[in-house]
Amino acid sequence: MSKYKEILRYHVTGLSQREIQKVTGISRPTISRVVTAFSKKSLKWKEVRELSEDEIGSKLFEKTQETDSVIYEYPDYEQMTVELAKPGVTKKLLWQEYVETCQLSGTIPLQYSQFCDRFIKHLNTEKATMHLNHKPGEAIEVDWAGTTVPIVNPDTGEVSKAYLFVATLPFSQKSYVELTSDMKEENWIMAHVGMFEYIGGIPKIIICDNLKTGVIKHPKNGEIILNNSYQELADYYDVAILPAGVRKPKEKPSAEGTVGKVTTSILAKHRNEVFYSVYEANQAFKRDLELFNSAPFQKRQGSRNTVFEEMEKPLLRPLPKESYEYGVWKVATVQYNYHISVDKMYYSVPYKYIKEKVDVRITRRFIEIYYDHQRIASHRKLYGHEGQYSTNEEHMPEKHQKYSEWDRDRFVKWANKIGPNTETVIANLLDSYSLEQQGYNGARAILKMADTYSPQELEIACIKALQLTRTPRYKHIKLMIERVQDDNKTETDDNEGAIIRGADYYRKGN
Repeated sequence: MSKYKEILRYHVTGLSQREIQKVTGISRPTISRVVTAFSKKSLKWKEVRELSEDEIGSKLFEKTQETDSVIYEYPDYEQMTVELAKPGVTKKLLWQEYVETCQLSGTIPLQYSQFCDRFIKHLNTEKATMHLNHKPGEAIEVDWAGTTVPIVNPDTGEVSKAYLFVATLPFSQKSYVELTSDMKEENWIMAHVGMFEYIGGIPKIIICDNLKTGVIKHPKNGEIILNNSYQELADYYDVAILPAGVRKPKEKPSAEGTVGKVTTSILAKHRNEVFYSVYEANQAFKRDLELFNSAPFQKRQGSRNTVFEEMEKPLLRPLPKESYEYGVWKVATVQYNYHISVDKMYYSVPYKYIKEKVDVRITRRFIEIYYDHQRIASHRKLYGHEGQYSTNEEHMPEKHQKYSEWDRDRFVKWANKIGPNTETVIANLLDSYSLEQQGYNGARAILKMADTYSPQELEIACIKALQLTRTPRYKHIKLMIERVQDDNKTETDDNEGAIIRGADYYRKGN
């Protein structure tokens, strides 16, 4: 499957082609080809962000009637330096592979002599060493602190552990801390959301550890696979996530160093205090965090806050209008009334998806519905009594009868075959909804009882239910039909063992 969108998202966030290869596992020639085409077409990220992979491919590599100008492709000498160190690899072999790549991409390669001259210059440059300073707004490092905080239950006195999330911007050293009740996925994700809101912007890269709640797979060579929710977070904020190498804490030294400083500056100050909730502890830590970030540096001018505000914050990308919300996923089937059920609430989707299986993302505020990885509907999450409907009029067909044979007449005729009281129950049920189609699912569930039990028992159950309420629901009918069954069983049990003489017995004069 093509990964044009993934390559371009990392490209526009400022990652080098080498870093993109590390994150995605995609070959460097492919990355170079996609990035080059993106630049040639003068496309913008917002123009392709919502497109499918096929649509992006068409835009990048569409054929034009104009004759393409000659493009010279320069080798990736950084990668070739790595390859050259491997046994049996020579400059000649690398040049031949480079020529093949150029032929595939339609570009012109350097001659072998030019290739070698440039390669030698690169190798000489690589021998020099220099200190690489952190770039402002480039990255933020995140980690869990090893020290836990005891939380005392005020009612039982039971003590539980709370865990400290730590994040640091390497350039300014501005830090963020948040205490959580556990280190599970939801708290890990929502701590990142709090981090973004605290610094008021988005850097290009998140450098994390190889924890299971964030990273599923981090091979030495190959694609890094993130946890689904962590990948969603990255997609939402358009940020690249680069896990540090396994057992390589020096790849995120700022977070590692901040953990020790936070332990001294914040946790140690409260070592003799008793906290009765995570919220209470966080309020105390927030005050000390501000003091920590405002304290002057010992070996450089200013403080974490002043350096951040003056030099780093202007380079961060702005936050989206709404913060990311952690969500859980489920699969649902679109019902005949073009709604899906989530926690006994009903949400509409375009009617053409009736009887299709869809993926549903559930957050605290929203219900998002996807089909084939494309979002087809979004609703505010309903709260309160069960059975509420959220219906978007655009999801309704102009005439329901044109699409579906499930209409009022069919349900009423079906009910009439069972009995007049069943017909009354179904008619009253459909009349009770502002949108008739909302009652289809309940009507169908009631009528299907005749298959599980019997039409006679369903009719008797409807008689009894109508005596209690004018508009019986499925749960009322279910209760009554079970009582009817119990009565029939009792009557049968009472007759067991009795000698029943039929009419024939007496006609014969016995």
